[in-house]
Amino acid sequence: MTTREVVMEFLLDPDVWETASFIVTVFGLPFAIFLFLFEQRKERDAEDEEAYQLLQDAYNDFLKIVLDNPDLKLRTNAPTPNLSDEQRERMLIIFEMLIALFERAYIVAYEPDLKGVALRRWNSWDDYMREWCQREDFYFQLPQLLRGEDPHFAAYIRRIADEEQQSKLAS
Repeated sequence: MTTREVVMEFLLDPDVWETASFIVTVFGLPFAIFLFLFEQRKERDAEDEEAYQLLQDAYNDFLKIVLDNPDLKLRTNAPTPNLSDEQRERMLIIFEMLIALFERAYIVAYEPDLKGVALRRWNSWDDYMREWCQREDFYFQLPQLLRGEDPHFAAYIRRIADEEQQSKLAS
């Protein structure tokens, strides 16, 4: 028998194909599933990171607007006294922009049982919200600012705003 005949006989042997099928089923298929799930997870993590980065960039752009309006003294916790009508209108628009950004962050990044990296990312947004809710004029305009916003987001920010105001009163 020649080498070619041996190879042909080997390839046509049903037992060889059955064994190969068994090996693929036992080892190859689970490995392929694992690899698929691993790649999906990696892709999802990359999408989450990109969404977080876009939100961070939007917040940085918002802070530039705050810097462009120093007369409003938006980085202090106390309300800015004696504002003109034009200044009050600018402040309201800036607060509306901020609420829209916070709502977007809430919808994109918040879930009740966050863990790991997602929780750390969300804690940044929670800190931003708490910081702004300490500002009295922002706090007192929340009812107006939250009209028409996502009800879950509105409840969330109202809760942390009340917590921050209670904390201020306690200290």
